[in-house]
Amino acid sequence: MFIIYVKKRKKTGKSASRYLRSNNKLPGVLYGNKKTNIPIELDHDSVFNMQLKSDFYKINFHLSLDNIKFLVKIKSVQRHAFKPKLLHIDFLYI
Repeated sequence: MFIIYVKKRKKTGKSASRYLRSNNKLPGVLYGNKKTNIPIELDHDSVFNMQLKSDFYKINFHLSLDNIKFLVKIKSVQRHAFKPKLLHIDFLYI
């Protein structure tokens, strides 16, 4: 089982997401199960290397946020049109 370490984002919106991407971070959201949405940031390269494995979209993950682990699965991934980059990722609580 994969463990992904994330941080809570302080700012949201287009300019904040562009700033994260320019610093090799990946914006994302953790939501679902009648809980509050949590905007998060991840390390782009580690997630990009994980998504190259065939099981990445099938299995459940543990997200570690402030030493609290959440069991999640991937809801959606947005990719760049022609660059090998991820733009945004959504995780769903289980």
